[in-house]
Amino acid sequence: MVYGDLQIFDIVIFAGIAIFLVLRLKKVLGKRTGFEKKRKQNTNPLSIEKGEEIKKEAPELEEKYSKLKKAYESIDDFDHVVFLDGAKIAFETIITAFNKGDKKTLKSLLTQDVFKSFEVAVDSNKNDPDYQFYSLNIENIEDVKVVGNYIKICIKFISEQFKNNDENTAVKKLDIWTFEKRIKSKDPNWLLSST
Repeated sequence: MVYGDLQIFDIVIFAGIAIFLVLRLKKVLGKRTGFEKKRKQNTNPLSIEKGEEIKKEAPELEEKYSKLKKAYESIDDFDHVVFLDGAKIAFETIITAFNKGDKKTLKSLLTQDVFKSFEVAVDSNKNDPDYQFYSLNIENIEDVKVVGNYIKICIKFISEQFKNNDENTAVKKLDIWTFEKRIKSKDPNWLLSST
C-alpha cells in the first residue's frame, strides 16, 4: 500500500462517520418519545373560532433550562430532553463537518445565511481538520423567543477540543448558538440560525 491509498481510505472513513452522524442527528431531533402531552379538549366553539390557543404545561425544569417553558407553550410535541440531546449532536456534527470542510453536511443543518458564512470560512481555509471533541456540555439556555412563525432557542455550549489526538492541547471553548424551527412545521428538524 502506498501513501496515496491511505489518504483515500481516510476520506472514505470520514465520509462514513459524517453520514452516520447526520442520520443519527435526524433520528434524534425527529424522535417522538411517546410521552407527548395531549391537548385538552375545548368544547367551546367560540374560543376555537377566535383562534384561542391551548397552552401546554411544561414539566418541572432545572433552573438553567427554565426558559424552555416558552417552547412547551409554543410547540405541540416539544420535549426538552430530546431537543437538548439533539442540540449536542448537532453542535458536534456541525463543528466536525466544518473542520473537515464538509459543506454538504453543513448545508442540511444550517439556515442559508449561516451556511454562507461557514462556506466562506471553509473556502478561506479557516477550518482545522485536526481538532476533535474531548467534552461537550450545555451550560445554559440563554433565551427562547417567538419571532413571527419561528421559535428560536439560544444555547450556551461549553466544549473542550484537542488537536492531533493530544489531550495536552485541549482548549475550552464557549459558544452561543441559536437554533430555529417553524412553529407549525411538521418537520422535526431545527436549523442553526446564529452563532
